Amino acid sequence: MELQQMRYVIAVAETSSFTRAAERCRVVQSALSHQVARLEHELGARLFERTSRRVRLTPAGEAFLPAARQCLEAAGRAAAEVAAAVGEVRGRLAVGSIPTVTAADVPGALREIHERHPQVRITLRVGASDELIDQVRTGGLDVAFLGLPTTAVPRGVGVRELARGALVAVVAPGHPLAGERSVSLARLARETFVELPAGTAGRAQSEQAFAAAGLSRDIAYEVSSAEFIPRLVAPGLGVAMLPAAYAPGLTGVVTVEVTDAPARVEYVIWSRSGPTPAAAAFLAALGVDPDDDPQA
Repeated sequence: MELQQMRYVIAVAETSSFTRAAERCRVVQSALSHQVARLEHELGARLFERTSRRVRLTPAGEAFLPAARQCLEAAGRAAAEVAAAVGEVRGRLAVGSIPTVTAADVPGALREIHERHPQVRITLRVGASDELIDQVRTGGLDVAFLGLPTTAVPRGVGVRELARGALVAVVAPGHPLAGERSVSLARLARETFVELPAGTAGRAQSEQAFAAAGLSRDIAYEVSSAEFIPRLVAPGLGVAMLPAAYAPGLTGVVTVEVTDAPARVEYVIWSRSGPTPAAAAFLAALGVDPDDDPQA
């Protein structure tokens, strides 16, 4: 079993096509297909179902894929560790972040790594906190920035709390609440809400606060990213609750303090097995010492 064969299997799985996988790997399709067939023969199981219309993983392929990714990541990390031992930081730096992170200058830290360590390949993925935690646990990401309710702490990863703060109400400029200095959850509960999807950490921050106060509310609009919320709030379609530190950057809306506001905590997390050299350099640029992990 060779690493290149694993790369080919992953490429086919991610593109659902031998042709596109060959293009991604910069190899002729016949060579890629031959290597996948050799691997299937060695494993004694077919990894893909091939028809004239599509290619998809078999149950055996579904079982093989995570282990193949881990093998490639381990090989890449081994090469990066050797380079670090002779004073060169290189390899992958895969960063994940919620769109509302404010406690860290993520672009600034990425720029510093790019300038100081040009051999590091940097990628950034923006998503929901729960998804980012899973991706750090499974090795898909090296570092991630989260926003969680105060009742939730990320487990199974290295973690550092960066900041905590309250949520504020976000309303249209012409809304009756726009001229108020503060508002209560009970008053907000009478409004129509724009929210993140149910089950996400961003939704839970406000959901738990309303539930604890014995209040229900009308959520008419669900959006996948906080960046879209002001576009629905500004024309008066609904109100929302967003982190106080994030709200000042919004345009076309007004923020109002919530007297009994819920809070959220921002965290940075990394692999429980320890950061790669590139991830360690990135954390250092943020002033985070991974050896000082409170969960250790």
